[in-house]
Amino acid sequence: MSLALYGHPFSSYTQKVLIALYENRTPFEFRSIGPETPGHTAEWLRRWPLRKFPLLVDGERNVAETSIIIEYLQLAHPGPVRLLPADAMEALEVRFLDRFFDLHVMTPVQRAVDGALSGDPSMRDEGRAFATEKLELAYAWLEGHLAGRNWATGENYTMADCAASSSLFYADWTHRIPGTYPLLRAYRERLLARPSFARAVEEARPYRALFPLGAPDRD
Repeated sequence: MSLALYGHPFSSYTQKVLIALYENRTPFEFRSIGPETPGHTAEWLRRWPLRKFPLLVDGERNVAETSIIIEYLQLAHPGPVRLLPADAMEALEVRFLDRFFDLHVMTPVQRAVDGALSGDPSMRDEGRAFATEKLELAYAWLEGHLAGRNWATGENYTMADCAASSSLFYADWTHRIPGTYPLLRAYRERLLARPSFARAVEEARPYRALFPLGAPDRD
């Protein structure tokens, strides 16, 4: 059985794994989860009842959690682009930046999205305010961190950049990266220009109306 990935094209975490697969041109079957594919949904829930996606299936092995999936792909299905360095200390920095983008960029965005989806104006305002505060802190740190770097950890594109791509994509929709952070804005543009992420963005384009904060007419 070939690799299969359960997820949704508009999901930031699904995109994170799609980027890794596209980077190495790894063959796989994408099984989109939604009302129009009840069979995929049922099989996904049978394999991973915690109701989180994406989920990678390799034969009878189920691999959950995006960072683990990407590391698994490097071990079991390696390609020309090494997304986690062989050097342990360098790999530690990649894992740190990967967690930074997931926890300190994407999590505040999700808080704002959840507030908007609640339908409660006070929860929407609270979620947006929380995201603004936390994203400003993350943006400021990243602006300093990116000085002299082409990618998140230096000159090599890694798992950290997979995490950064959709995190910063949706973060900028939630709380625009100010012009006072030119290095961060330029980094986001480089991520968007990367063919693997550009492909994921195009595949998700039909679903932009689903963004509850309103998708801007850009990107």
